[in-house]
Amino acid sequence: MRDAAARTVPVAVVVAALAALTWWIVVRIGVVLHSERPAWLLAEGACWLLFAVAIVLLRIAPARTVPALVLGGALAIGLGALAGPPTTSTDSARYAWDGIVQDAGISPYRYVPADPALAPLRTDWLFPAGQVSATGVLHCPSHVASPSSQVRVPGLVCTAINRPLVPTIYPPVAEAVFAGVRLLVPPGVGYGPMQVLGLAAVLATSALLLLALRLTGGDPRRAAWFAWCPLVASEAVTNAHIDGLAALGALAGTLLVVRGKPIRGGIVLGLAIATKVLPVLVMPPLLKRSPARILGAAAATVVAVYLPHVVLSGGRVLGYLPGYLNEEGYDDGTRSALVSIVAPGAAATPVAALLLLVVAILVLLRTDPADPWVGQVVVVGAALLLTSPRYSWYVLLLMPFVAMSGRWEWFALALVLIEKQFDTPLDIFREELAAVVLLVVAAAWFRRTRRAPTVPRPSPVP
Repeated sequence: MRDAAARTVPVAVVVAALAALTWWIVVRIGVVLHSERPAWLLAEGACWLLFAVAIVLLRIAPARTVPALVLGGALAIGLGALAGPPTTSTDSARYAWDGIVQDAGISPYRYVPADPALAPLRTDWLFPAGQVSATGVLHCPSHVASPSSQVRVPGLVCTAINRPLVPTIYPPVAEAVFAGVRLLVPPGVGYGPMQVLGLAAVLATSALLLLALRLTGGDPRRAAWFAWCPLVASEAVTNAHIDGLAALGALAGTLLVVRGKPIRGGIVLGLAIATKVLPVLVMPPLLKRSPARILGAAAATVVAVYLPHVVLSGGRVLGYLPGYLNEEGYDDGTRSALVSIVAPGAAATPVAALLLLVVAILVLLRTDPADPWVGQVVVVGAALLLTSPRYSWYVLLLMPFVAMSGRWEWFALALVLIEKQFDTPLDIFREELAAVVLLVVAAAWFRRTRRAPTVPRPSPVP
């Protein structure tokens, strides 16, 4: 008993410190303005250090305590992440608005938030009242709200919703989630409901990882790689990104396919794709067996959830997606940091897409669908490296598969994208991404050399 406590208590202490520091970041730093960026990055770095120490200490903890430590730690860190409003993103303001609009019986694809037709639905926390100065400038009362023009009418309005003059970008399953969450609370309730859902998704994913690792013969301790990860706490809980729920669906769908249920797995994967699109990247390693059933089930699910919105809104169901890709630089190739070195300008994006297609095909041909985890990390990781987004929450999709595969080196990509959201210069960003590529290649080479059988030398001829 004493030995078990001696091997368990240090883990719990470090995880508690990580939870406390997470709480401190959310409460004391809060919304990360330009002046708070150095303090936030320093505190976030300390979180990652505590995370690494906790993962190392977990290796010596008794096996029977691992599930409780993983889930208890996820809950404690998640509660710390729930302590305040979003810190580095206002996407969940759009989530809330889309839910409020739908609960009023209006399609989220029909109007933009700044349309006066929706003015009766505006709440004080999403559209706070501003003050007009003597010079006629509108000053908004919070750090997250900013002035926006309105549609068809003169005058400005303060809003916490980013891009209020464009339609929503989110697919139907995400929209259904937003509507369901907001249906449970009054419109005046702020960011909390989506944050609570984010914590529930983290806990569910952590529990599923514990189960999946046990079923596939992996080390259940690796579930903590996801459950305690600072990026997961920040992006899935504090900033409440829907990507956390999409990652849960991607993991659940994969596990169903691995367990010999391709149609059910395809349905769940289709729901994940209709939540955030990106889970389509986890599918290539699953398709060597039963591709028709997996793809057919996934496609039918996507069509089924989109069809009612297409009937009501037509082509508007694509929302701001084309404009978003243009805004992010994928039309002229400026977003693909590494590819643009060798294929500058508009050629970068199609070259990146072609390279990703090659990676996906190679992974499909070389991966056993009963053990797809490494292949999924490679495809998702390659997509992030080739497209080099400037938002760290896209890495949420990668994290469960890093835990399943044991490919710890991909955490480096998460660290690089965390820094990138604060406008890392392009040259430095390219160097950091190149370092991630080298680390991934070096780790793969090291594992291969360790697994390579040694060939005995022939005995000398007497």
